Amino acid sequence: MMNDKLVFLGLLYFIQGIPYGLQSSLLPVYLRGAGHSLTRISFTKILYFPWVLKVLWAPLVDRTGTKRCWLVGTVAGLALTCLVSATISPNVQYMAVAGSLLAMNVLASVQDIAVDGAAVRLLKGQGELGLGNTVQVVGYKAGSVFAGGGLLAVIDVAGWGWMFALLACVYGGVALFVWGAPVLDGESVWGQGEGRRGSKDVMQPWKVWRKLLSVPGTPWMMCYVLTYKLGEQGAITMFPLFLLDHHMTARELGVWNGVVAMAFSICGSSIGGFLLSQYSIGMLMRRVFMMRTVSMVFQSSLLVVLEPSPLMKGMAVLSLSLQHFIAGLITTLTFTTMMNCTQRAEESIQATHYSFLATLEVLGKLSFSALAGGMVDTVGFPIAFILFLFLTSSSALHVWRATETGVLKEQLKEQPK
Repeated sequence: MMNDKLVFLGLLYFIQGIPYGLQSSLLPVYLRGAGHSLTRISFTKILYFPWVLKVLWAPLVDRTGTKRCWLVGTVAGLALTCLVSATISPNVQYMAVAGSLLAMNVLASVQDIAVDGAAVRLLKGQGELGLGNTVQVVGYKAGSVFAGGGLLAVIDVAGWGWMFALLACVYGGVALFVWGAPVLDGESVWGQGEGRRGSKDVMQPWKVWRKLLSVPGTPWMMCYVLTYKLGEQGAITMFPLFLLDHHMTARELGVWNGVVAMAFSICGSSIGGFLLSQYSIGMLMRRVFMMRTVSMVFQSSLLVVLEPSPLMKGMAVLSLSLQHFIAGLITTLTFTTMMNCTQRAEESIQATHYSFLATLEVLGKLSFSALAGGMVDTVGFPIAFILFLFLTSSSALHVWRATETGVLKEQLKEQPK
């Protein structure tokens, strides 16, 4: 039964990562090759906005219909969108491309709400939560790599139309799989107690938000997910650019930061699930956050070595790999902690609660990534990395205090089930 859950969730998170991979890696290269300006290509980033707004329609997904219907509907909608996209000529129909991307992001964001709600209800105990969130993180990254790397490698041969026709087949097959998935067979039982009351509350959003914010541990989680990646995001964004300025070529950086580092990130996310089946999440978070702080000290110390050398390149690669490994591990721990907090909410608002926390997590990462470049331009790499180190240390202290006196105190001694 557990394997069925993991396959079900892994497949849905995999296809959820495809639109991100298309938009972040494949389309910029393809559109630039088709002659579009950098301004037009950058404009496509705005089309991510449905992911920020998804918390607004999360109560609707929570309170109406079933998760199976929402999942089948959104995945089938993605298949139809891909079929329409296959008929577009990206060389001349830029707005049509933008419209198809927007539709894919809207549908994928709704699918995300439904699959997160299903995961919260399907996964029981810390062991299952750890494995389930490992599948979530790794599946999403794998889908992104498949779309952004794998399809980019064949698009020149297959062409735009055949590529989207292939994606339509993938989404159509998954829609059929979800329609018959046995793991959702007990779903009707979940919603019986909340049906009528839920349909009334969805028309009164202030009641939903009051319930959401009253869930135990939510205020701490809100602060945590907004801030836990700040220093790390600054370093991950800026350190490769420092290496490009002083030590590495773009090709070297593409291999080490784009391929090897991503492999370490996926490895860290995968190991996170195994560790959660063996140790309490509170103890793991204390130790891993301290490891990340030490890693940041090591990476920051490399900034003073400006002369390129084989030793420096080796230390830089080691730093990148270690940083992405720990980042992947922390991501799995964080999403598990978020889901553990969401499971304390009543079932009628669980998908909304989790979507709210996930939206804050995205906002925290994206906002600081956007500011990091200006910060480095203003104060320089050394001062900026001192700030990144301060933020990283502060998040480690935030976690440590929570395991001593806050919401993670009970989980420090809790044994996996």
